[in-house]
Amino acid sequence: MSENVSPIKYFLSGGFGGICTVVCGHPLDTIKVRLQTMPKVGPKENPLYSGTWDCAKKTVTTEGIRGLYKGMLAPLCGIAPIFAMSFMGFGMGKKIQQRHKDEKLTPIQLFYAGAFSGVFTTIIMAPGERIKCLLQVQHGNTKPKYNGPMDCVKQLYREGGVRSIYKGTCATLLRDVPASGMYFMTYECLQRAMTPEGGKLGLLSTITAGGLAGIANWIVGMPPDVLKSRLQTAPEGTYKNGIRDVFTQLMREEGPRALYKGFTPVMLRAVPANAACFLGFEVAMNFLTWAAPNL
Repeated sequence: MSENVSPIKYFLSGGFGGICTVVCGHPLDTIKVRLQTMPKVGPKENPLYSGTWDCAKKTVTTEGIRGLYKGMLAPLCGIAPIFAMSFMGFGMGKKIQQRHKDEKLTPIQLFYAGAFSGVFTTIIMAPGERIKCLLQVQHGNTKPKYNGPMDCVKQLYREGGVRSIYKGTCATLLRDVPASGMYFMTYECLQRAMTPEGGKLGLLSTITAGGLAGIANWIVGMPPDVLKSRLQTAPEGTYKNGIRDVFTQLMREEGPRALYKGFTPVMLRAVPANAACFLGFEVAMNFLTWAAPNL
């Protein structure tokens, strides 16, 4: 990404990149959430899912392929503004730190700019994540509580008002600020390393940098994401002190390894989904540069 680009172009291109991300990565996101939130079993009981493949197989067997896309409408409707805000926030974060428009930022400055973008997205991301997770944990062999995103919003509002819809906002912020910093810093640094000075971005370098940026994002963001998923899908009143109670119970009952539950589908999803994101972003950015050079 050029250091001297309008935040508006970041906004529009990021929105298109976000749509590419959801379409490509939602099935593995569904598996991730189901693994993260499956009930704890006793000593002689078998877990609901033995792993990523078992979860995928059981979901498709009982619910069909559509089961893997449960809850996709919520992030798909919100992902364009979320990613648009994220990329715009990153562009603004870079500009704030630049002393002149062509200054090349250091890796730590790129991290700060990315972290700044994570704050931007939380207000939209938190309710979307809450709705998505609640729909994803509805299994095909039980009567669903929610009949879609709008019904979910209505029921949450009726049960606890706006506060219920935004449950998990602090957990989302705890995940997205450091993870976004790693995400954008990794992408920019890898693109610099793989692109000759003054040369154009290549397809392979964009896919590689985007995929590895996704991995870096989730290595940092996975533990708070587990806590967030559990908090957002728990019945009202389960965790009175929020994410602190989730963390305390998880450490006591399952130990630190539980913070990386769902890690396999996340890593399987990270490369194609984020490669698609940055590929979509770069395509949209090139188009806007051609179609509206003065934007």
